[in-house]
Amino acid sequence: MKQTDLMGIIEAPVVSEKSSLSAEKGRVVFKVKRTATKNQIKRAVELLFKVQVDSVHVLNVKGKEKRFGRFQGTRSDWKKAYVKLQPGFDIDFAAA
Repeated sequence: MKQTDLMGIIEAPVVSEKSSLSAEKGRVVFKVKRTATKNQIKRAVELLFKVQVDSVHVLNVKGKEKRFGRFQGTRSDWKKAYVKLQPGFDIDFAAA
């Protein structure tokens, strides 16, 4: 894949209580494209943040069913990636 394609793989960091607890263990959580593979996510994180990735765990998050007044709809499904960094590397989102 080209570098420009890899830059579009990661959509946003996931900021939640659970992701901040996993950040203490050296893991960072990202919202990624639904078609992204583990290898593509690894290469994209290494390219964008200049870090070394140890492993990537991916899970598909099902969209919730929500009501909008009398209408019922569903939110979109999305993919979440837990990226474990090698020791000595860290991503600081406040500085980025």
